[in-house]
Amino acid sequence: MLYVCPTPIGNLEDITLRVLRVLQEVDLILAEDTRRTAQLLNHYEISKRLESFHEHNEKEKTEEVLQRLQQGEKIALVSDAGMPGISDPGGWLIRRAIDEGLPCEILPGANAALVAYLQSGFPSPQFAFYGFLPRKKGQRQAELASLKDLAFPIIFYEAPHRLLVTLNDLLLAFGDRKASVSRELTKIYEETLRGTLSELIGHFSEHKPRGEFVVTVDGAPQETLEITEDDIIRKLTELLESGLSRKSAVEQVSGEYRLPRNKIYEIALQIKL
Repeated sequence: MLYVCPTPIGNLEDITLRVLRVLQEVDLILAEDTRRTAQLLNHYEISKRLESFHEHNEKEKTEEVLQRLQQGEKIALVSDAGMPGISDPGGWLIRRAIDEGLPCEILPGANAALVAYLQSGFPSPQFAFYGFLPRKKGQRQAELASLKDLAFPIIFYEAPHRLLVTLNDLLLAFGDRKASVSRELTKIYEETLRGTLSELIGHFSEHKPRGEFVVTVDGAPQETLEITEDDIIRKLTELLESGLSRKSAVEQVSGEYRLPRNKIYEIALQIKL
């Protein structure tokens, strides 16, 4: 069995009892940085064999790991923080294990993107997670151009030394939208700043960025249309007749029309199928 185990993104208390049990039971733990994972294991008095598994050896190491899984070993995969395979090593191993028909169990746990998204306060029930943008300027600008018309918020990860570059590129590609920047989530110096992209650029031009960052940018402004209650009823009826639950239909219409969910829900209660 391959166990994919999310680890705390800062506060060591943000690990599940299930992850701790699995880490105690497996034969081997694959770690992005064995020294960092050793600190976590020592904190919880877990003694297990550790081997490095990172972006530079992932594909080569994967074949060896698959052989061990086929021989019946229990192996846990962890990253330095958060969910392995999400902007961290692990995705290739997970895909290969599934392709080989090997059992793979993904455990739930801490995730910086979701914490930062809720911290942003943007009301949309839909969002897009991007992760780290390309480092090369041309590729980065091309990616941002492909994202600029999305109607819902987009979440990016960024390192401190690249934060200002990314904020400036976002301003150039998206215009001066509202955004949220969270750093050091769940740690002592956790902080979330909200404002327009230009305001955030001004702040971080005067205050040197420190820590790991999550940037959430609001979706593209949509044309203001005169949406009537009849329009909403028509759309909800169409979704409900297609088999969607009332809750899911309300969320979809709320996101599409960018209207409060409680208002859509009140209208949905009027529909009798």
